[in-house]
Amino acid sequence: MERIKTYIQGFDSMMGGGIPESHVILLAGEPGTFKSSIAFNCVYNSVINDNKVGCYITLEQSRESLIQQMTEMGMTMGDVEGNLSIVDLGLIRKNLEKLGQQSWMQIFKTYAHNLKENINYDILVIDSMPVLTMLAEFEKPRSELFHFFEWLREMNVTTLILSEMKSGSDEYAEHGEDFLSDGIIHLKMEKVSDVNIQRRIRAVKMRSTAHSPDFFTLLF
Repeated sequence: MERIKTYIQGFDSMMGGGIPESHVILLAGEPGTFKSSIAFNCVYNSVINDNKVGCYITLEQSRESLIQQMTEMGMTMGDVEGNLSIVDLGLIRKNLEKLGQQSWMQIFKTYAHNLKENINYDILVIDSMPVLTMLAEFEKPRSELFHFFEWLREMNVTTLILSEMKSGSDEYAEHGEDFLSDGIIHLKMEKVSDVNIQRRIRAVKMRSTAHSPDFFTLLF
C-alpha cells in the first residue's frame, strides 16, 4: 500500500508508515494547534522528498499570508515551485464571476477538478471545513457533505481537510464529517505545568491500516 507521510517525527511509524493514499483525512483541533502548519508541512515535504504534486486551497488566509507564515517556519516556495499550487478564496471568487449562476460548491469542484487536470496533484489540502460549509450554504449539510466526500474519493487524491474544534469540545466536526472521513488526526494543546503547554497529536481513526490511538508529543 502506498502512503503519504506526514513528516512528523515518530508519528508516521505509528500508522504503518503514513496515511494510505487516496484517503480523505480530517485534521481536527482547536485554534493554535498548528493545523495549517502540519498540513502544509505534509504536502511541502512530500513534494520535496517523494516527488508528489500538491494543491493547498486556503479559504481563510490569503495566499500571500500563508506563504509568509510558512516561509517563517523554514518552508520556502522556491523549493517547491511548479509542484505545489496555493489557491485562495480570491482566485475562486474570480471564477465565480466567470461561471455565473453555478453554486459556490459547483465552482469549487470545477476549480479543483480543472487544477487536477492541469497539474495532476496527488495531495489536496482544504483549509478549512467550517469556511467551506459556510460559503456553500448547504440546506442539508449531512447529505450534501456525503456526496462531497464521495466526490473527493473519486478524484483519487489524498485529501487533508482542516476542521476547527470548539474550545473544550470533543466533537471533531459539526456535521458528521468525522464519520464520513477515512481518518481523523486530532491535535491538542496540553498543560504540563503552570507555565508550559505541550502540543500533542494522535490518529483517532485510520482506515485500512493498523495505528496507535495514543497521543504523541508534536515535533516536526
